[in-house]
Amino acid sequence: MKKDLGVKPYTFPMPVLMISTYNEDGTVDVMNMAWGGVCAANMVALNIDEDHKTSENIKKRGAFTLSIADIPHIEAADFFGIASGNKMADKFARSGLHAVRSEKVDAPVVEEFPLTLECRVAECQHTAYGFRVLGEIVGTLAEESALDEKGRVDPTKLNAFVFDQFQSGYYAVGEKVGQAWSTGAGLMK
Repeated sequence: MKKDLGVKPYTFPMPVLMISTYNEDGTVDVMNMAWGGVCAANMVALNIDEDHKTSENIKKRGAFTLSIADIPHIEAADFFGIASGNKMADKFARSGLHAVRSEKVDAPVVEEFPLTLECRVAECQHTAYGFRVLGEIVGTLAEESALDEKGRVDPTKLNAFVFDQFQSGYYAVGEKVGQAWSTGAGLMK
């Protein structure tokens, strides 16, 4: 029997995404967020509060990078969700991570994260449901160690983790349990 839990934003998994931007003074800001993802073949959508330092930076710079956090850097990734760039000027420096300037957009690329999308702001939306940023993906960077023999990203090599909204946990990702557009093909007969 199912129990009614009321109105909850319960979906699983939720991505753990790192949004990286430059502050006005050129220092790096990184924010941990889960309410976003791919919304078209070359677009991402970020649903964030407009009062975040990251939101201000995105509007001023017109660019950001979006990275997948990995387990070896989970402490820094979680810290980026705890600390506010509005209150902690040296937030990125405290993490011990390193960043380089993207060659395609006015935003930093965190060197330690295995997969990064370089994004140009396509639109900032103010709706009844909040602030949303649509970003056009203009480049994708991946660590060679996260690629398979054909040069494609291998999810088992990303060491990615996901967020659980039920109990605020992080969970490792990596075991392949089926093949899309194949595992259910037997039911087509």
